[in-house]
Amino acid sequence: MLTDLFSGLNPGLIIILGALIVPLLRGPVRKIFMLLLPVYSAMHLIGMPHGSYGHIELMGLTMETYRLDQLSFVFGLIFHIAAFLGVLYALHLKESASDTMQHVAALIYAGAGVGAVFAGDLMTLFIFWELTAIASVFLIWATGTDVAFRTGIRYLIIQVGSGVLLLAGLVLHKADTGSIAFTHFGVTTMAQFTPGTVLIFLAFCIKCAFPSLHNWLQDAYPQATPTGTVVLSAFTTK
Repeated sequence: MLTDLFSGLNPGLIIILGALIVPLLRGPVRKIFMLLLPVYSAMHLIGMPHGSYGHIELMGLTMETYRLDQLSFVFGLIFHIAAFLGVLYALHLKESASDTMQHVAALIYAGAGVGAVFAGDLMTLFIFWELTAIASVFLIWATGTDVAFRTGIRYLIIQVGSGVLLLAGLVLHKADTGSIAFTHFGVTTMAQFTPGTVLIFLAFCIKCAFPSLHNWLQDAYPQATPTGTVVLSAFTTK
């Protein structure tokens, strides 16, 4: 059973792994596969009981790669619906190298977004965080113009930079608390901010296009392909 094979696997990884198969497929088979990929991943999500899965020991850190609770379930389901609609919108693309790149990049981007939703620790979040940046920039570069290339470079610098802030915040937070758990940080008042949580907060401000930190969005999105703009609008800031 495929369900047993992927048991405990972050649903985002299912979409990412499936995206790597897309270039090998042709014609209607490719379209059907891409449509079924987020559907199957969503079924995997719905079939899993709430809990903590996919624990990995890495460099002395315990990573919780798949934490399923009521909140992550709701957002995960929404992201799966967005991924399905994104694939549906992209079905008009051909099988050229540029269009195939858009298909693969869009699915990896969606999978990374789903993966981040279920991250139970800051290191797992960082990995998916940076993967969203790397995958999504190809949706801008797919336009193929010099302007899109330069815009994509700026977009990538800002998005990867936000990940660096997240990683730095992770290191400081780990030093302060001994934990990398992605949980409530208690920053409801200024007195509760620490250097680590300030950096994590700033990373999120950039990613969600917080006022005064939003210029990357209006710079990059118009330079993406039509499909890229639709897909980009569904995940990063959300």
